[in-house]
Amino acid sequence: MLRALKLERGQGLVEYGLIMFMVLLVVIAMVMVFHDQMAVMFSTITASL
Repeated sequence: MLRALKLERGQGLVEYGLIMFMVLLVVIAMVMVFHDQMAVMFSTITASL
């Protein structure tokens, strides 16, 4: 029983890690797609400072 409890806790950590990995992939993909728009936006913000 105790062994099964540890396995379930480990499985939850694996699922959490996979979700974080998927979020990271989505963020990287969005940065790659919107790179030009973000560069223009940050340069205008920097110029206005």
